[in-house]
Amino acid sequence: MRRPSPQTLIALILTAVWGLGLGIAHLHGDIPVVDAAEATLTNLRNSFGGSRQPPDLVTIVAIDDDTSRLAGRYPLPRATLARIIDSIAALGPKTIALDVILVDPGDEAGDAALEQSLRRTKVVLAAAGIFPESRQRVVDDSREPLARVPSALQFLEPQQRFADVAAFGIVNVQTDKTGTPRFVPMLFRSGERIEPSFSLRVVSAATGEQTTVISDHIKIGDRSVHTDSGYLMPLSFYGPRGTIRTISASTALNGQLPEEAIRDHVVVIGATVTGGGDVFPTPFDPVLPGAEVISTSITHLIAGDGLVRDRGVRFMDLYFAVGLPVAIVGLLCWRHNTIGLATALCVVLAWLAINIAAFKHGIWLSAALPIAAAVPPVLFCGAAQLWLGRRQATRFAEQSERLQRIQAPGLAEHLARDAGLLAKPVHQEAAVIFLDINGFTGLSEAIGPAAVRELLNTFYNLVDEEVTACGGAITSFMGDGVMILFGLPRPQPADSADAARCCIRLAGRMRGWIASLPEAIASRIGFKIGAHFGTIVASRLGSGNRQQITATGDTVNVASRLMEVAAGNRAEIAISDDLLLSAGGDSTPFQEGSLDGPIETSLRGRAGSLAVWLWRSRP
Repeated sequence: MRRPSPQTLIALILTAVWGLGLGIAHLHGDIPVVDAAEATLTNLRNSFGGSRQPPDLVTIVAIDDDTSRLAGRYPLPRATLARIIDSIAALGPKTIALDVILVDPGDEAGDAALEQSLRRTKVVLAAAGIFPESRQRVVDDSREPLARVPSALQFLEPQQRFADVAAFGIVNVQTDKTGTPRFVPMLFRSGERIEPSFSLRVVSAATGEQTTVISDHIKIGDRSVHTDSGYLMPLSFYGPRGTIRTISASTALNGQLPEEAIRDHVVVIGATVTGGGDVFPTPFDPVLPGAEVISTSITHLIAGDGLVRDRGVRFMDLYFAVGLPVAIVGLLCWRHNTIGLATALCVVLAWLAINIAAFKHGIWLSAALPIAAAVPPVLFCGAAQLWLGRRQATRFAEQSERLQRIQAPGLAEHLARDAGLLAKPVHQEAAVIFLDINGFTGLSEAIGPAAVRELLNTFYNLVDEEVTACGGAITSFMGDGVMILFGLPRPQPADSADAARCCIRLAGRMRGWIASLPEAIASRIGFKIGAHFGTIVASRLGSGNRQQITATGDTVNVASRLMEVAAGNRAEIAISDDLLLSAGGDSTPFQEGSLDGPIETSLRGRAGSLAVWLWRSRP
């Protein structure tokens, strides 16, 4: 397998650096553009997974339109709220979570009644943080874990008389730009003060277990809560509104609460009245009540069935941000482009399957981060390959055009004088020589196109020099081979002798050229020459401005087959007896080197045999 080119290595290094940079930024917090895309992709994965049945742990008692009509107004009178709490408490819940912020005082009788209800049962009250932006951001880059907790300007707390008899927690959730709740912070800060979230306080009250803050996670009793940076717990919604069991608070006022829905459950009292309660868009419902968002987070904390997105998962995101684009770019830069493209597609599909499967099993691997890491390098790589491909195609076209101009060197003068030369086929006597380089196909695969071009240019030049010096005409170069004619445009008495002399001169030049090449190249190639004399059909082939002078006929075929005879007998040249008889006994092959023959030889594809002479140079 060939080593990757420097351009490929540079592309892979730049891709890895880009992915690593995004991954490190992802480790340290949010990347707004990536997170916006991640929100959309998370909604798609939630929708793909569909709704699921939540554990039977939480019941919502909703202050809805029926409740407000029964109470006569909204917000509910404090005395009415006290009655609802008392009705629920009578059925033995684990705890009651009152998702109503009791900031302002009511009438004294109602406040007193509510205070007494809070004293009699275990209730957690809601408080809220006021932030400078609607979305809580972490601006402190300190490595102290608590420094990354969402920082509020101040807390809106329940009245002191209620806070003295009941615990409270901060009820805020963290949303994305679409308003969809993505996280519930477990801790909040305002100045030097740290307060737990409403959900965390409710679960601690329901289980009777202490909450412990560790450097990178939170423990409730012996259970660890997986949190993201800043102690944020990801939300994974169960379905549309009503998926978590919801009962109207009017049933509490009418004494019709179902005991099985209250006993040993966490009961969340929250507002769903039209125009009076918080609602949020989610993947399953455009108006999910805030009470159900809070109930979802409470269920996650108790059941441990939420999404896991902690530092370990973010490190996995970093690995994918580096590995996925590097794999894709590496495959696209592979020399087998079709195979590379298909394999890259398989890699993307495999990553997508892993991402969806992990999400389905509660591990929130980022989908947007690897895409953001892969798309720019892939587009750049594709554009670069397209540019290089067009540049290479242009270069090959120019080379092809130049090579196509080398048609029948030696005949240019005749063609200039007679534009109709060989416009019609002619039969005449001629000597035909074929020269071919042995082993060149395998060599060209090893040394690359630039070295191949250089070798062929040198080969063509030396052949052209010797053929021109001997008075012949090159009718075509065929890659690493050449066809030469002696007898165009008209036969001459010396054609056979000139052809015989040209064969010997070509052999000498080829030996010297190959010997001058590096050993790694010279050891892999050789040459073979075949020459014959007889009748040919000379003509022009092609039409318009793409014409080529060539020769056909049995003489041409025999000359071509004689190269095989030379190679098979370890000779440099195989010359037919017809050519040597026409050239005469004083021709060059008889004067130089070693000439053996004539030998009766069968030729491939031809009936009968032919008398052939084998010529070798003397050591």
